[in-house]
Amino acid sequence: MQIRPISPERLAELIADRVLDLAAETPGSAPHPGAPAAGARRLRVAVDGAPAARPGALADALVEPLRLRGRPALRVSAADFLRPASVRLEYGKHDPDAFHDLWLDDGALTREVLDPLEPGGTGRVLPTFWDADADRATRAAYTELPPGGVLLLDGALLLGRWLPVDLTVHLAMTPAALARRTPPDEQWTLPAFARYETETGPADGADLTVRVDDPRHPALVER
Repeated sequence: MQIRPISPERLAELIADRVLDLAAETPGSAPHPGAPAAGARRLRVAVDGAPAARPGALADALVEPLRLRGRPALRVSAADFLRPASVRLEYGKHDPDAFHDLWLDDGALTREVLDPLEPGGTGRVLPTFWDADADRATRAAYTELPPGGVLLLDGALLLGRWLPVDLTVHLAMTPAALARRTPPDEQWTLPAFARYETETGPADGADLTVRVDDPRHPALVER
C-alpha cells in the first residue's frame, strides 16, 4: 500500500475521471467525454466520511469537473435522510450504537434517491426527506436527474449497508486525527466510528480511499 499526497483540486479531477471511465464501461453510456447519449445510464457516487473529514465539501467539489465533462450532477446529503427523533433518540441523545445503527433511514434513501437511478428507472429523485431539526418531513419537490447524470451522495457510515451505488469514495482519518478534529459536543460519536472501522472496514471496501487527517492536504491510498 502506498499513500500519495494529492491536491484537493487534482483529487476532484481524478474522481471525475473515474466516473467518466465507469460511464464508458457501463452499457447504455456514451463511450467518450461528450454529452451523454439519450438513455445513457445515470451513475451514483457515494462520498463516505465522518463530518470531520468533510465529505460534503468533496462531493461539492466534484460538481464542476463533472459538468465540464458533460455530466450533470445532483447533490444529495445523507444527513437529510435521518429517521424521526422518536427512533434516533430512543436510547438517548448521545448513544453511539444508535448513531451507528439507527440514525440513517437507508430505506428512504434507497427508495427515494438510489433506486430511481437504476437502469430503466424514472430518474426522479427526492433531494431531501427529513428535517432533523424540525423533526418533520421536508416536503421537498422531486427533481429529475437527466440521462447520463451523476448523483453525488455524501454522508457518514454509508458503507456496509448494501446501498445501490456505482462508485464509493471513503475519506479515512486516524483515530487521533478524528478525535482532534471532532467538535467537543460531537465527541460522543467517536465510538461509533471506531466500531465502523472494526466491523465494516470502509477503507478496504471502498473503490477509492483518501487519507484526510488534514482535509486541506489529502493523500490517495493506492493498493
